[in-house]
Amino acid sequence: MRAEPSPQSPWQAATITRIEKRTPRVTSFWFRPSRPFAHLAGQHVDIRLTAPDGYQARRSYSIASAPETGGGVELAIERLDDGEVSPFFHDVAAVGDEIELRGPLGGHFIWEESDGGPILLVGGGSGVVPLMAMVRHRTLRNKAVPVALVFSARVWDEVIFRDELIGLDDRRDGFDLVLTLTREPARRPSDYSRRIDARMMAQAVERLPKAPRLAYVCGSNAFVSAAADALIGAGVPAGLIRTERYGV
Repeated sequence: MRAEPSPQSPWQAATITRIEKRTPRVTSFWFRPSRPFAHLAGQHVDIRLTAPDGYQARRSYSIASAPETGGGVELAIERLDDGEVSPFFHDVAAVGDEIELRGPLGGHFIWEESDGGPILLVGGGSGVVPLMAMVRHRTLRNKAVPVALVFSARVWDEVIFRDELIGLDDRRDGFDLVLTLTREPARRPSDYSRRIDARMMAQAVERLPKAPRLAYVCGSNAFVSAAADALIGAGVPAGLIRTERYGV
């Protein structure tokens, strides 16, 4: 049964149940909401922090966990030194703490197995997070929907979920991982050492058994614009491309 997005979801308390460092600047936090909810792969939640003087800061974070995990959600939060929310999580938050959360939110940038495939996923930096939920959803459903993920990061140590993604790639079950590093040489023969371009996107499309049914792009504004243009340059129709942007 399809879970519907809830734009008017009320705020609720959620307890941090687990914390795991992913990269030098990204840490995963698992939250158990007081009122558990179902979500779709690609959706996000809002987080609200309230200072003692009443000042509030809100940020949206994509859900990294698959819908099948149930009961709680994983958020992979990147530290932004000038941010109002991420430094709290990286420097202060601990297991057992309660924060305010609402969701799930978003009804456009989602994928379910019933949407079919093949699908092409393109992520830049922490933009890989909602795409990871889609990859995990496919894996846990034991479906053979062909998926190619092109993930751009500056360096090897900033590849979020690196070991998990490489492990899934090694299964050779229709999931293909393409890493492109923009500030150091590629570590694997099938990867790249440059920014995303139309030629790279065309080669990613060739990894799929047929043309993609849908393409999803997530990252900064500049990254999404460049990646979407590259996809169109590779022959992917604009109407098949769904995008999610953050930051500047």
